[in-house]
Amino acid sequence: MSSSAPHSALAGRRFRKMHGLGNDFVVLDARAAPLALSPAAIAAIADRRTGVGCDQLIVIEPGDAGADAFMRIYNADASEVSACGNATRCVARVLMEETGRADVTLRTRAGLLRAARAADGRIAADMGPARLDWQEIPLATPCDTARVPFALGPLLEPVAVSMGNPHAVFFVPSVAAVDLETLGPAVETDSLFPEKTNVEIVEDLGHGRLRMRVWERGVGITRACGTGACATLVAAARRGISGRSATVVLDGGELDIAWADNGHVLMTGTASLAYEGTLAELQIGKPE
Repeated sequence: MSSSAPHSALAGRRFRKMHGLGNDFVVLDARAAPLALSPAAIAAIADRRTGVGCDQLIVIEPGDAGADAFMRIYNADASEVSACGNATRCVARVLMEETGRADVTLRTRAGLLRAARAADGRIAADMGPARLDWQEIPLATPCDTARVPFALGPLLEPVAVSMGNPHAVFFVPSVAAVDLETLGPAVETDSLFPEKTNVEIVEDLGHGRLRMRVWERGVGITRACGTGACATLVAAARRGISGRSATVVLDGGELDIAWADNGHVLMTGTASLAYEGTLAELQIGKPE
């Protein structure tokens, strides 16, 4: 990534606006030629008032012998992250439609992710293994990740899970009663989480259904988070709240999640194309 690239170089670049349950993305294709993006350009594209607007900006890059493409992921604040479940399904849809195949493999900073078209038209993605050791998440101090010794207001003893990115999953009597807009950023930036953390609040609806809301690291409240839904199912299973499969109900819709015996987490949901367009010259804003 080059911070010195002129923002006008992006003018005329085609993009797709996609979303998974309302978790929305600007998807750029850099397979034919490298794409230089500065943090300011990423933030300008993600800006919902003066740019296209998105939770994450996704860049599809050339693959290798083991993958059809590499998926690079930037949060709206321009921080680069390793995994995004909803974006995985969206990029998988792009590649499936291009190739006519029913399955694809993506490489990410979190490793290889495989996706396939389900019988009902949704996309199923293998998000890889859930990581449960405190050093893998990571946490600042050793502890039992099934009950992390942390409390903030009504948020008590989260389950910590890494799905290629860190998650702190809190079980609460009612997600509607939690002020996530205030508590989310406080948990995200707590010193217990040296790489910050995504924050999930979860209510058990019974009958294999879990209601989840999410504060995404580097973004804020979003309508859905695929890796967060995966982490939620793993956390619920570890606590005995659910079995190893459940439907996770998010603000934007539902995801079916299963924690397989081999430790991998499987996620099935929709991947939607909102529209396609062309970037104009970016309005970065006036310097101080």
